[in-house]
Formats: sequence, structure tokens, C-alpha cells
Amino acid sequence: MPTSPVAVLGEALVDEFHDGPVAGGAPFNVARSLAALGAPALFISRIGADDDNGRLVLDSARRYGLDSTGVQRDLRRATGRVSVHEGAGGHHFEIHGDAAWDHIDAEAARPHLALARPAWMYFGSLAQRQPASRAALRVMLKPFRGTCFLDLNLRAGSETRLLAAESLMLADWVKVNDEELGQLAGWFDATAPDDAGRAAAVMARFALQRLVLTCGASGWRFYAPGGVLLAQGAGVVQPRMVDTVGAGDAFTALLLAGQALKRDLPATLALANRYASFICGVRGPLPADPIALQPWRTALHALPTSA
Repeated sequence: MPTSPVAVLGEALVDEFHDGPVAGGAPFNVARSLAALGAPALFISRIGADDDNGRLVLDSARRYGLDSTGVQRDLRRATGRVSVHEGAGGHHFEIHGDAAWDHIDAEAARPHLALARPAWMYFGSLAQRQPASRAALRVMLKPFRGTCFLDLNLRAGSETRLLAAESLMLADWVKVNDEELGQLAGWFDATAPDDAGRAAAVMARFALQRLVLTCGASGWRFYAPGGVLLAQGAGVVQPRMVDTVGAGDAFTALLLAGQALKRDLPATLALANRYASFICGVRGPLPADPIALQPWRTALHALPTSA
């Protein structure tokens, strides 16, 4: 059965932990997972033309088998950086400004998209923080005839109601966690006594086809318009918890990989939930050795195909 490539648009950067730098950025995490899981992916981003962080990003892409031909080089701006401040209350992310990924060029991306002919296009909200990349992403998304998948990743103080609304209007599918769904409900008068009602109201307002809700230890739910619950699953306990960095990206990546490979959707969602739990047991958004993902690739490819 032929596969459907996934185009991943957005930031590639370096997370600076106290014990060293780690390549990251939600779209880059998703793209690397897709490649390691054996799903075709085109990654569109922008890094510094000649800096250590850019070399770290490219080296990580190679190790996970991700083709970096869609990654643009910026002669004026450096590869993005995030300072990760770790404390008892969790992680605080200090995202430094005016990075290379704030200046993604839609014209430079166009030939890569034409060649790949993706069936899915992933995007988030952080890559739209500056006008240049925001405009570029919208130039690529608006004419797209496949499925646009939005991973909202709302961060306190950095997202606005307008940006969320404009992103949702571009999307067909959206993934949010329970806190983000509550934020959207407050912003868009989608109040309801339960998650199904809030999901139904948000989906109706923005003409969304599907909404994926992740609830941490409480599991996940998958909604159709009207708040119709199509599938759900319980949380998976990680007995050797390290951190939650990249867990949501892992869920998204395996879900998209299953769609690209045309695997059964409820089975894919259940596996995505377990994969996210696995990522909570490693340092950072992905294991240091990509060989650790081989069992997940095997499990994904063994899933039944969709009807």
C-alpha cells in the first residue's frame, strides 16, 4: 500500500539543559520521530548557516534518518535557542528571540513541497511568533489540498487569542491537551460542562474535522464534530519517569506516522499513547540512540491497515 508523506513546518532549535544542549523544537521532534518510525517526512525549517547549534541540528537529523534538504540556511541569524530552567515545579522555557526559524522562506520551500506531494501538513503556533515565518507558513498552508494538522502547543504569555483563532481556521485536525482545550473554551465562548461539549463547540466554530485531546495520566480522547467520541484510551504509567519534554510531540508523530502508513486509526492512537509514555522515560524529546525506537517502528508497521 503506498504511503502518504507528511510535511512538517516549523522551528528547529537547541534546548539548553543544565547538563548540555539537546536538539529540539516540537516540529523537529515530530519530524525525527516520523523518520525513525519509517514514515516519509519532509521537514521545512531554517537554521544558522554556520554555527554550532545548526550543526547539532543537522547531525541529529542524520542520526534519526531525517532528510534535511528542506532545512534552509540563514546567513544573518543564528539557529534558535531555548534555555530550559528546571525546578521542582517542572520546566520553564526561555525562548530566545529573532532566530533563523523566525524567517522561513516559502519560496525556498516550494520546490521541496512540489516534489514530495505530501498528503498531510503539520504546523504549530510557536513558528508563527514573528511576521516572516507566520506569513510563510500561511502561504504554504492555505492552498494545500491535503489534511492540515495543528499541534497548538499553547505557552503562557506567548500565545494570543488571535493567533490561536487564525491557526485553527487553517487546520483540519487539531491536537490539544486538557489545559489548552480549557483555554480555547474561555477564549471562544465554548463553555460546556465537559470536555466533549467544549470540543464540540471549538470544532463547530472553526469547522474542524477531528480533535485529539491528550489528558496526561488520564489518557486521551478522539472527537468528531458534535463532540462524538470516536475512540479513547487510559493513561500509561511510566515507572522510570525522567521528564515530560517531547511527550506530546511523540504522540503526534506516531499518530501522523500511522496515518501516513494507512494504519488502523484507533490502534495507532493507542500505540501513540504508549509511545508518549516511553518518551517520558528518556532525557529530552527523543532517546540519545535512535536504535531505541526500533521496537516502536516494528510495532507501528505491524498494526492492521485501515479499512
